[in-house]
Amino acid sequence: MHTVTSVFPSVTGPAYVPFLMGRFPGPIGLPGLRWYDRERKTSRLPGHSRSYVGPEMRLIDGDMDPSAPTMFDLVPSSIGALNVINRGLDKHNRVGNGLRFIARTGATHFSGKVGGWLAIDRHVAGEVAKQIRLKRPDYVFAALTGVDKTSHSEGHAGAYVDEALRIVDNAVAEIRSDAEERGKWDETHLWIVSDHGHSPVEQHDDIAGFVRRMGFRTIAHPFVYRPGAEVAVMISGNAMGHIYLDLPSRVRPYFPAMDARWQPLKHALLARDSVDLMIIPVAPGACEVHARGRGHATMSWTSAHITYTPVTGDPLGLGPLHRVTEDESYDITFSTDYPDSLVQISRISDSPRSGEIILSAARNWDLRAKYEPIPHFSSHGAFHREHMLVPLLMNKAAASKPRRTVDVMPSALAALGLPIPGGLDGKSFI
Repeated sequence: MHTVTSVFPSVTGPAYVPFLMGRFPGPIGLPGLRWYDRERKTSRLPGHSRSYVGPEMRLIDGDMDPSAPTMFDLVPSSIGALNVINRGLDKHNRVGNGLRFIARTGATHFSGKVGGWLAIDRHVAGEVAKQIRLKRPDYVFAALTGVDKTSHSEGHAGAYVDEALRIVDNAVAEIRSDAEERGKWDETHLWIVSDHGHSPVEQHDDIAGFVRRMGFRTIAHPFVYRPGAEVAVMISGNAMGHIYLDLPSRVRPYFPAMDARWQPLKHALLARDSVDLMIIPVAPGACEVHARGRGHATMSWTSAHITYTPVTGDPLGLGPLHRVTEDESYDITFSTDYPDSLVQISRISDSPRSGEIILSAARNWDLRAKYEPIPHFSSHGAFHREHMLVPLLMNKAAASKPRRTVDVMPSALAALGLPIPGGLDGKSFI
């Protein structure tokens, strides 16, 4: 068992990108579960936004950088289950892909009947084990989402959460038993990893409503069409959010060059109890990091090094760092409240689809107070270590230290004896 870091935002969908593509989600086009299409080239409908909670989930494959291969592209003998990302996966090898099953999952989500997710997990787990027996694929990616859904609905200590974990245990047992019967267990890699963690939520802040009350014409899901809209509030998880300003502009405006009218909004958001960190991209390769009550620092980076400079305070609690490598920054930040924060901030800041203001919620808060079918008693998506640290359990020893979830994909290719493509963010630990 290892402890590795997820990605920012640590939300289902974008946080699957590391496992299936070996990349951070922001740079390839998935800066969050919801985002605004400033260029109006991808989302052409009124509102020009995306929400992968619902029917638009089917659009993820086309929204991502087409030059970035998936595991399914590289391993044709594959099976996927509830994997969100399907590019390269044959339709006959997709568990839970039919219209009836999609309707079932949609009804379960929007009805708020969280117990229904356990039945879905049992079905998916049984079908995955069956498909492995019948097809004997080289690679399988199966996502069992019940632990996440039940944690949202009743917190970590609920009986439903225990039952969701038992389903995972039983799936592992069945897959192992079948492999042992075939004499294949010794050559089988079976890895269990999470896309994100959770922490309790006691209070919900309606960030979109707050921006409206400040006098800005605002769009936010599920109501994303408003003539003359000035601000888009896109919340994920629900502990992080992108705030897009000056919506008529099709070119990303960086804060130093923006009209002074946006400064009061920036300061008002940072003053809210629900906000812990605020990231302000100021140029390609540079941003400001603000923390409520702890001042701000500047960051700059190249492909090889990151520099972090406290200015009015030290929001990440790191002290000044000059030209550290990504591995060095990982080791420096791992034990802090914001593991791997320097690398993750650099990636989300430079994502062309990110907002002009990026928020990470304070502990015990999330940033969306309306329109959730399941009231959230636990949440995720922020930079806190409870969200960013996840377990990696493997039935075979690693050859080097696993650090990040982006390391899982190239390691899987190495375990299969396949070449690892260039351009990945992860490194093989096999």
